[in-house]
Amino acid sequence: MQKIRQILLFLKRDLSERGIAEQTGVSRPTIHSYKGIFETSGFDYDTLLKLKDPELYELVKTKKKGPDLIPDVRKLYFLEQADYFISELGRVGVTRLLLWQEYLKEYPEGFSYSRFCELLDIQINLKSPTMVFKHNPGELLEIDFAGSKLSYVATSTGEIIACPVLIGVLPFSGFGYAKALPDASLAQVIPALNDILNYFGGVPLNARSDNMKQWVVRSCRYEPTFPQALEQWALHNHIGLLTTRVRAPKDKPSVENQVKIVYRRVYATIRNETFYSIQELNQGIRKALEAHHDINFQKKSFSRRELFTSQELPLLQNLPEHPYQFNHLTRAKVQKNYHVVMGEDWHFYSVPYHYVGKEVNIIYDTEGVEIYYQLERIAVHQRNYKKHGITTLLEHMPEHHRRMAVQRGWTPDYYLKQAADNGPHTKEFFEKLMKSKISVHQAYGPFLGIMRLIKQYGGPRVEAACKRALTGNRYNYKVVATILENKMDQLEESPPEKSPIPSHHNNLRGPEAFTNKMEH
Repeated sequence: MQKIRQILLFLKRDLSERGIAEQTGVSRPTIHSYKGIFETSGFDYDTLLKLKDPELYELVKTKKKGPDLIPDVRKLYFLEQADYFISELGRVGVTRLLLWQEYLKEYPEGFSYSRFCELLDIQINLKSPTMVFKHNPGELLEIDFAGSKLSYVATSTGEIIACPVLIGVLPFSGFGYAKALPDASLAQVIPALNDILNYFGGVPLNARSDNMKQWVVRSCRYEPTFPQALEQWALHNHIGLLTTRVRAPKDKPSVENQVKIVYRRVYATIRNETFYSIQELNQGIRKALEAHHDINFQKKSFSRRELFTSQELPLLQNLPEHPYQFNHLTRAKVQKNYHVVMGEDWHFYSVPYHYVGKEVNIIYDTEGVEIYYQLERIAVHQRNYKKHGITTLLEHMPEHHRRMAVQRGWTPDYYLKQAADNGPHTKEFFEKLMKSKISVHQAYGPFLGIMRLIKQYGGPRVEAACKRALTGNRYNYKVVATILENKMDQLEESPPEKSPIPSHHNNLRGPEAFTNKMEH
């Protein structure tokens, strides 16, 4: 309205349209349009200047909509084509210059290139406006990897080792963290997430990242699937997992901006330093980050650290008593003997028998083994490092197996004890038989068979048969049974007798024969 009143004043003084344009900075066509509105209003310039702003605005607006106002034909043509221009920009190789050239071929009296780009930017912004997010303190943590890596020099080889950098930020205060990792695997990300929470000294309510593979197993707009190890981390810390829409980085603008800040305040600060280990590199990152947090916001009298300490830190959840320990994860199928094998130790652990044939997840660390079906924990065992060993809980067995186990002592130790009572060779044969099987349960049948042979043939004969069987390389029930059936256990294993050499024979010559020959 101030510009309109300036135009009115200059028109009252009979200043030319060119002169008014120079004084006000308003284009001549616009001044000519306003002059026409004022002249057709029925009021003189003094009356118009006495009108209040709302009244003058209504007059100008009404007259602009009138039929006497000549529309801008060039702009109307451009607006008709705007959707086409925007869609074409998304195609590979299409540039604004190319679109402008094609536009002039169709409409030679069209806008210049600069005005064309200006109008196109306005339409693009109208089509995709940016939403302003309001963040509450302690509510959200945003996570992302920086696009560029940092590096250090390996002292042993002189090789330059590139490291991905994980970044986390609290959007409310802008207080953030950055750490270089050996690689971008989930096994490295989870300890880094622990470091982020420890650096903050508390836990926010939620954590959000994009659909990177370390964060999302299966993308879904409504219910994404997260890695189970990440879900365990979240449950341990009482933090909710969130994800952005696919290919929608604006859903996490704070961490996107934090990446740029880390480039300027960390990467640029340490760019001329040489680090000789990843620990030294992270110390350099930490030092630059601390300095960044103490710098005041632009046009504000406080820093990120002050805002975080005063308003956000008190609202964070308490850290857990112990940090989450990353567990190893593997998958297995429950065998018919209701056991699963953990390949790292080649040890077998039982699960409830009604899960036979199901695919389960085995999560384990140095102390224990947990077995999950879907998200339900179905078995917990203390980790056993014995190769080809078996750990079985009675409550996992069917009822009839449970009764038999109680009666017979359904464990490898039970059978080895029975074998040892019969003799050392029997025990050694049992041990080799057990190691030859994929599952210890597969050895139980042969064990029972050999124990029946002890009752049938007697302990001494079975001990002798096992001794003879140990000289071969096959360890099963049939080997021992065949030796006993053919009475091979009763054959004496004495060394072969040497044939005696006769002291007198017609074909043998003594030393005297050679002596006589030499005398002749």
